[in-house]
Amino acid sequence: MNIQLDKILIIGIIAVLLLGPQRLPVYAQKLAEFVKAVRRFADSAKERMREEMGPDFDDVNWQKLDPRQYDPRRIIRDALLDSPSSGAETATATAATVTAAKVRAPAPVVPLAAGEPAPFDVEAT
Repeated sequence: MNIQLDKILIIGIIAVLLLGPQRLPVYAQKLAEFVKAVRRFADSAKERMREEMGPDFDDVNWQKLDPRQYDPRRIIRDALLDSPSSGAETATATAATVTAAKVRAPAPVVPLAAGEPAPFDVEAT
Protein backbone atom coordinates (compact mmCIF):
# COMPACT_ATOMS: atom_id res chain seq x y z
CA MET A 1 0.00 0.00 0.00
CA ASN A 2 1.44 3.32 -1.03
CA ILE A 3 -0.14 6.06 1.10
CA GLN A 4 1.80 9.27 1.24
CA LEU A 5 2.00 11.65 4.18
CA ASP A 6 -0.01 14.41 2.48
CA LYS A 7 -2.91 12.00 1.83
CA ILE A 8 -2.92 10.89 5.47
CA LEU A 9 -2.94 14.53 6.56
CA ILE A 10 -5.91 15.33 4.30
CA ILE A 11 -7.82 12.30 5.61
CA GLY A 12 -7.06 13.42 9.18
CA ILE A 13 -8.33 16.96 8.53
CA ILE A 14 -11.53 15.63 6.96
CA ALA A 15 -12.00 13.27 9.93
CA VAL A 16 -11.61 16.16 12.39
CA LEU A 17 -14.15 18.22 10.48
CA LEU A 18 -16.69 15.41 10.14
CA LEU A 19 -16.36 13.78 13.56
CA GLY A 20 -15.46 16.72 15.72
CA PRO A 21 -12.86 16.83 18.46
CA GLN A 22 -15.06 15.00 21.00
CA ARG A 23 -15.68 11.83 18.95
CA LEU A 24 -12.34 11.71 17.08
CA PRO A 25 -10.34 9.93 19.86
CA VAL A 26 -12.99 7.23 20.19
CA TYR A 27 -13.01 6.54 16.45
CA ALA A 28 -9.21 6.66 16.27
CA GLN A 29 -9.07 3.99 18.98
CA LYS A 30 -11.63 1.86 17.09
CA LEU A 31 -9.58 2.23 13.92
CA ALA A 32 -6.40 1.18 15.75
CA GLU A 33 -8.18 -1.88 17.19
CA PHE A 34 -9.48 -2.78 13.72
CA VAL A 35 -6.00 -2.52 12.18
CA LYS A 36 -4.58 -4.70 14.97
CA ALA A 37 -7.34 -7.28 14.45
CA VAL A 38 -6.68 -7.40 10.70
CA ARG A 39 -2.94 -7.79 11.33
CA ARG A 40 -3.58 -10.64 13.81
CA PHE A 41 -5.89 -12.32 11.30
CA ALA A 42 -3.27 -12.04 8.52
CA ASP A 43 -0.53 -13.35 10.81
CA SER A 44 -2.64 -16.30 11.95
CA ALA A 45 -3.58 -17.12 8.34
CA LYS A 46 0.07 -17.01 7.37
CA GLU A 47 1.04 -19.29 10.27
CA ARG A 48 -1.74 -21.71 9.37
CA MET A 49 -0.55 -21.81 5.75
CA ARG A 50 2.99 -22.42 6.96
CA GLU A 51 1.80 -25.30 9.16
CA GLU A 52 -0.30 -26.90 6.42
CA MET A 53 2.23 -26.51 3.59
CA GLY A 54 5.23 -27.40 5.68
CA PRO A 55 8.71 -26.45 4.48
CA ASP A 56 7.43 -25.77 0.94
CA PHE A 57 5.78 -22.55 2.16
CA ASP A 58 9.10 -20.72 2.35
CA ASP A 59 10.04 -21.89 -1.16
CA VAL A 60 7.03 -20.24 -2.83
CA ASN A 61 7.89 -17.23 -4.99
CA TRP A 62 5.17 -14.84 -3.79
CA GLN A 63 6.27 -12.09 -6.20
CA LYS A 64 5.47 -14.38 -9.13
CA LEU A 65 1.94 -14.93 -7.77
CA ASP A 66 1.27 -11.20 -7.37
CA PRO A 67 -1.76 -10.31 -9.56
CA ARG A 68 -0.19 -6.95 -10.36
CA GLN A 69 2.40 -8.86 -12.39
CA TYR A 70 -0.34 -10.16 -14.71
CA ASP A 71 0.28 -9.07 -18.31
CA PRO A 72 -2.01 -10.75 -20.85
CA ARG A 73 0.26 -9.83 -23.79
CA ARG A 74 3.24 -11.55 -22.16
CA ILE A 75 1.19 -14.64 -21.31
CA ILE A 76 -0.09 -14.96 -24.88
CA ARG A 77 3.38 -14.39 -26.33
CA ASP A 78 4.86 -17.02 -24.01
CA ALA A 79 2.06 -19.46 -24.86
CA LEU A 80 2.62 -18.96 -28.59
CA LEU A 81 6.36 -19.39 -28.32
CA ASP A 82 6.16 -22.41 -25.98
CA SER A 83 4.90 -25.21 -28.20
CA PRO A 84 4.87 -28.98 -27.63
CA SER A 85 7.41 -29.70 -30.38
CA SER A 86 10.70 -28.00 -29.84
CA GLY A 87 12.68 -26.69 -32.75
CA ALA A 88 13.64 -23.60 -34.61
CA GLU A 89 11.08 -24.18 -37.38
CA THR A 90 8.19 -24.12 -34.89
CA ALA A 91 9.36 -20.86 -33.32
CA THR A 92 9.84 -19.35 -36.78
CA ALA A 93 6.39 -20.53 -37.90
CA THR A 94 4.80 -19.11 -34.76
CA ALA A 95 6.58 -15.78 -35.23
CA ALA A 96 5.46 -15.73 -38.88
CA THR A 97 1.86 -16.43 -37.84
CA VAL A 98 1.93 -13.62 -35.29
CA THR A 99 3.49 -11.26 -37.85
CA ALA A 100 0.92 -12.24 -40.51
CA ALA A 101 -1.91 -11.62 -38.06
CA LYS A 102 -0.59 -8.13 -37.41
CA VAL A 103 -0.22 -7.34 -41.15
CA ARG A 104 -3.66 -8.54 -42.25
CA ALA A 105 -5.82 -5.63 -43.40
CA PRO A 106 -9.34 -5.21 -42.05
CA ALA A 107 -12.26 -6.28 -44.24
CA PRO A 108 -13.54 -3.50 -46.52
CA VAL A 109 -16.77 -1.77 -45.56
CA VAL A 110 -19.43 -2.10 -48.25
CA PRO A 111 -22.02 0.69 -48.23
CA LEU A 112 -25.67 -0.38 -48.27
CA ALA A 113 -28.24 0.95 -50.70
CA ALA A 114 -30.98 3.17 -49.29
CA GLY A 115 -33.64 1.09 -47.56
CA GLU A 116 -31.63 -2.13 -47.77
CA PRO A 117 -31.47 -3.99 -44.42
CA ALA A 118 -28.10 -4.66 -42.86
CA PRO A 119 -26.91 -8.28 -43.15
CA PHE A 120 -27.42 -8.83 -39.43
CA ASP A 121 -30.96 -7.39 -39.31
CA VAL A 122 -33.74 -9.88 -38.74
CA GLU A 123 -37.04 -9.25 -40.45
CA ALA A 124 -40.09 -9.46 -38.22
CA THR A 125 -42.61 -12.07 -39.35
